[in-house]
Amino acid sequence: MTDPVAKHCERLESHLAHLERQVEQINEVVIEQGKLLERLKKEVQRQSSTMQTLELERIKANNPKPPHHQ
Repeated sequence: MTDPVAKHCERLESHLAHLERQVEQINEVVIEQGKLLERLKKEVQRQSSTMQTLELERIKANNPKPPHHQ
């Protein structure tokens, strides 16, 4: 395999193997980022719900019922 075509094929195969590995690595990163994004979304929703609850409690505490409603 000393002819130029064979060397060229070897180089192409080497580059292809390298690119395939890079695609696999990028795919792993994308999958992990997707999982992280889902966890963060759930955390934001949980915190938003907590803040809404606290805000409603604050509003109720600052606006007591009139005596005739108690």
